[in-house]
Amino acid sequence: MKHALNGDRPTALVLLGNFEVEEQWARDEAGLPRITTSANTALVNRMDEFALLLGAADDHVLLKTAPDESYLRYLRGLGLELPAIHVVRRQEPRNTVTEDALADDELLGVLADLGAEGALLSPHGVSEAEENLSVRAGIALAAPSAALCKSVNSKIYSRRTADALGLRQPRGWECETPAEFDAAVVAATELLDAGGAVLVKEAFGVSGKGISEIESPERLRRLQRLVIKRAAAAGTDRVAFVIEERVSKRADLNYQFTVSRDGEVHVDFIKEALTRSGVHMGHRFPPDLTPAQVDDIHAAAHLLGKQLSADGYFGVAGVDAMIDPAGGVYPVVEINARNNMSTYQTRLQEQLMGEDQFALARHYTLPLEQPLAFDDAGRLLADVLLTAPEGSGLVINNFATVNASRDGDGPFQGRLYGLLIGDSLQELAALDAAATDLLARGLGRTIR
Repeated sequence: MKHALNGDRPTALVLLGNFEVEEQWARDEAGLPRITTSANTALVNRMDEFALLLGAADDHVLLKTAPDESYLRYLRGLGLELPAIHVVRRQEPRNTVTEDALADDELLGVLADLGAEGALLSPHGVSEAEENLSVRAGIALAAPSAALCKSVNSKIYSRRTADALGLRQPRGWECETPAEFDAAVVAATELLDAGGAVLVKEAFGVSGKGISEIESPERLRRLQRLVIKRAAAAGTDRVAFVIEERVSKRADLNYQFTVSRDGEVHVDFIKEALTRSGVHMGHRFPPDLTPAQVDDIHAAAHLLGKQLSADGYFGVAGVDAMIDPAGGVYPVVEINARNNMSTYQTRLQEQLMGEDQFALARHYTLPLEQPLAFDDAGRLLADVLLTAPEGSGLVINNFATVNASRDGDGPFQGRLYGLLIGDSLQELAALDAAATDLLARGLGRTIR
């Protein structure tokens, strides 16, 4: 990753977990109606702690709050070296870590010193806010411009690139104007009249948001009127959407490649993506793929990486893909030219998994009445926690999200992220069931 970002020159990275940067990219776009609660926003913003596991000992990470000290001891006890931690002076739950850092003059000074020493700012993804932080602090970005990052992260870019490269994808239409949207609705209506279904996707939707599944022409036309009305109310003639056929699939995949500044493309991994109603729930790896399917993915990754490089992009890129019921590959559903959830599992995968082991990344929703300390969570899960590399058990890879949505003295829902490692898929299932049961018995509540 460092080689891709800065060649052979030794470089310290300052990691920034500004998750769901798509929300920044989509600010001036006409979108679909959605419900976002303050509790969910606060929780997503505390996913910044994932960046702790991406850095080496000579790197740095910016966080909204200091991690639980017992959690840090737990990670170090697994043999993981951690980056130097810098915490914002005051964290606002609805702010991203970038926004909090911009409001902290002392931290800006620290970043300036690191920048003077040659360190690079490495965000989850780059929007204007991260560019502003780079300029204000005087530290160079280890990434392309915000405008380019937004452009290549659009689902419109994904479809057009796949078409240009001859990569298989569901039948669909990309739109950037009301006229193009109208034409796409007419074409999609023919598909609906024939008994099919379509997915209407915002160009910058993320985590199941900004997507609508449509099975009737009437509902599609209602959505069309709504989108055009919202665009008019926003005073824009830009309507950035993709409409595509809903196709049958056997599995969802996520794969990652890294594009170097010199155009070299390295395929990092392929994982099975676990989703529920279009929402990402985790990963399982290695995936159950044939050699031919793996070859298809690698070939697509190199084609996409070369095109991204030609368009000026470098760094990590993740691609969603699918396997159809007959075993055929849809090698590109969308390109995410930024870090991905699976990016933050890589060091755990490399340092804690044995060569023949399996892993399941997932999260557990915890109904809580009061904050949960890491020591207490560790006692609840003591029977399944991983204690040494190449063993079997659960590795907790984000604890900040457990208490992030607490606001006042009432009940709240926390989220515990973990990576289950085992010697077989059957052992993974047993570990998952055991962890769920231990949490349920310890908290006296049903766990999802």
